[in-house]
Amino acid sequence: MTAPAADPTVLELPFEHCYKALSARDSRFDGQFFVTVRTTGIYCRPSCPARTPERGNVDFVPTSAAAVARGFRACRRCLPDATPGSPRWNTGADLASRAMRLIADGVVDRDGVDGLARALGYTPRHVGRVLRAELGAGPLALARAHRATTARILLISTSMPVSDVAFAAGFASIRQFNDTLRDTYDRTPSELRKRYRGAAAQAGPALTLRLPLRTPYDVDWTVRGFAAHAVDGVERVDGATLQRTLRLPRGPALVALTLHDDHATAHLEHLDLRDLSVAVNRLRRLADLDADPIAVDTALSADPHLAPLVAAAPGIRIPGGVDGHETLLRTIVGQQISVAAARTRLGALVADLGEPAPWHGTVGPEVPDRLFPTPAAVAAAGEDAIAGPRRLARAVVGAARAIASGAMEPHAGSQTSKLRTELLALDGVGPWTADQVAMRVTGDPDVLPHGDLVIVRAAAELGIDLARTEQWRPWRSYAAMHLWRHRLTSTAAATGPAHQRGTR
Repeated sequence: MTAPAADPTVLELPFEHCYKALSARDSRFDGQFFVTVRTTGIYCRPSCPARTPERGNVDFVPTSAAAVARGFRACRRCLPDATPGSPRWNTGADLASRAMRLIADGVVDRDGVDGLARALGYTPRHVGRVLRAELGAGPLALARAHRATTARILLISTSMPVSDVAFAAGFASIRQFNDTLRDTYDRTPSELRKRYRGAAAQAGPALTLRLPLRTPYDVDWTVRGFAAHAVDGVERVDGATLQRTLRLPRGPALVALTLHDDHATAHLEHLDLRDLSVAVNRLRRLADLDADPIAVDTALSADPHLAPLVAAAPGIRIPGGVDGHETLLRTIVGQQISVAAARTRLGALVADLGEPAPWHGTVGPEVPDRLFPTPAAVAAAGEDAIAGPRRLARAVVGAARAIASGAMEPHAGSQTSKLRTELLALDGVGPWTADQVAMRVTGDPDVLPHGDLVIVRAAAELGIDLARTEQWRPWRSYAAMHLWRHRLTSTAAATGPAHQRGTR
């Protein structure tokens, strides 16, 4: 094979910075950029164990799709797509980052490039131009790269027939599937399976995957959040495992996400395998697995008020959500009441309006078996199903109607400022709720929830002026996590466990 030629348009990444990471085989940068080697025609992750190539023979690209589009194939030693995702895609507010979040959620596979453009509020031509300029590949190529990764996971993790893998991964034909895997991995699907499959590939309807993350990871904080907010019927927490129902484009699934210090595992049942990449993407966002904790902790530690908090809880993460409308409705219900009261109200809402999952009645009583209600269901009958003040019920129903009618669509690709404006226009939604939803739905790393009682008290205790937090940018969402943790931990130590107002 002829080695790909150098491309002077590839690099907007700082070459020396990237080459130092490559020379050090620094795994912190895996997934943040990829290394293309002209002399071998392959692309690698920065931590690849192979001999470091000469600087004159390498370029750096922001996506694997950009490498494949230029004729490079994935390294067989380091499997560069088996890495955490770039934190830029999960936290960036620019068009390219928001597009990547939606592509990972399967929007292009389901709705095409036109659907992606509609969700972003631009023309297809403009979206394609921006993605090619900034990421080195257009939306179809980026979606193709995601399908290739999904196919590789299914080939090495299951005993599914190869033809079934092709369609489960989202390919339109066997030929397209074969060509993509040859272009990406320089192997046929059967060869890829034979080379990389584990000793005991899984068969049957269940699937367990290992999800990479960047260390350190504060497992305790994330699990505490899961447990505090678990809604009966939808979620259950056992140790470091969150088990919950998940509403996906082609049907519901039962998932169990288990967090470890250096990775997570996802066990999926009742899953239409065409939704695999969507389910994994939503779980990664829920637990903020693609964050860059070293960058966050280093920046926040520069503030002497926060440095002790960061040292006590390195690798703290932002809680995400698996569905924009669910996150919005849950947050509205939780306004100005305790976490325990919010759980009670949400549990009653799920019992009244949540659909039974297909496995309802066939599993044990502790297994989640109801789906969170759809916006249409809440819009139609929510006022009678929501306990508490009528104003609260009207606010929840109003938000549900706005989503059900298409007037607003909170999703991972939403622009934070636009979403926040739309939220504040809803009756009964104030700045605190808008900030919470924007942070959790979009993953914005720079939201300091307005007027949050726990944050205000923690700041007062630590001598922090919340009007002067510019030095925390662009990581104020993570600073909020540290302030919440500090206050909740110190309160629990002084008075014993207690439910707080305005908490996570």
